[in-house]
Amino acid sequence: MILGAIDFEPAHVGIALLGAFSLGVSKTGFPGMAIVNVLIIAELFGARESVGIILPLLIVCDLIVYPMFRKFASWRQIWPLMPPTLIGLVGGVWLLSRIGNDTARPIIGGIILAMVTLQLVREYRRSFLEHLPDSKPFLWVSGGGIGVSTMLANAAGPVYSVYALVHKMKKEDFLGIGARFFLLVNLIKFPILAFGIPGVGKLALINAQSLKLDLLLLPGIVGGILLGRKLIAIVPQRVFEWLLYAFSLVAGLRMVLS
Repeated sequence: MILGAIDFEPAHVGIALLGAFSLGVSKTGFPGMAIVNVLIIAELFGARESVGIILPLLIVCDLIVYPMFRKFASWRQIWPLMPPTLIGLVGGVWLLSRIGNDTARPIIGGIILAMVTLQLVREYRRSFLEHLPDSKPFLWVSGGGIGVSTMLANAAGPVYSVYALVHKMKKEDFLGIGARFFLLVNLIKFPILAFGIPGVGKLALINAQSLKLDLLLLPGIVGGILLGRKLIAIVPQRVFEWLLYAFSLVAGLRMVLS
């Protein structure tokens, strides 16, 4: 699918709104829900194109979430992670500019499976992660992984979570650093996805058509953020997470094998 020819069929927009709602909910206590949005948008509009469609929605979420957690941590704490992340972004651009949807689907599916695996390790082998060495090589692997995964699939949350565990961050620091870090990274990604990087690759994955779709999906984002806290009180966290893991594994395998 060519992004300039987005299908605005009401049924597709309605399903995409469900994805945007999932993204909004992910910011209120169910972080894994962001993967649902990646899968839905990739299925509806193409794997490569989904990266450009989702990014403005993420920026809207970041602008809403950042004021909530700005009193925690500081900008000084994100700077060590930025150089390897920027290098990872460049690597992601190089790859994204050279692949089509037939290649992008299994790559994004593989990233989703890797992210689910990281989430499970984080959940059930926390002590193992906490004993990983806090070293410069780990910093560069983490930052590079965040850069590549966020550029190719907007799915760097679990990598950041592992980085935070190894650094034994307090919950407040985790939220404060993450709010700043992803707001900055996503703002940097916006012109890159719109124009690419000279000498590395041209993308043009954000344009008038993708932004028009984003405007239609904004109610889903706002609704997810507003209703997400109520869902936490209604849906048992553990049951919800296991259903999400199962869904993500099946969907990720489908993208890898299709």
